[in-house]
Amino acid sequence: MISENASLLSDQLVDMKFITTYTGLTDKWFYKLIQDGLFPKPLKLGRSSRWFKSEVEQWLKQQITQSRG
Repeated sequence: MISENASLLSDQLVDMKFITTYTGLTDKWFYKLIQDGLFPKPLKLGRSSRWFKSEVEQWLKQQITQSRG
């Protein structure tokens, strides 16, 4: 349990601005992907939405793998 907490605390939370800057894609595109179940759902913190950076990176790696076969 301690190692799970340590990894959770070491993972950074990022916002949509980070994701769009990181990928070059629009927020509308990502919200459509979320709606279709193709991108991780956000963690809701009050009115804010955040994603674990590791999940965003994992999603991007999957996209690269799929596009290159």
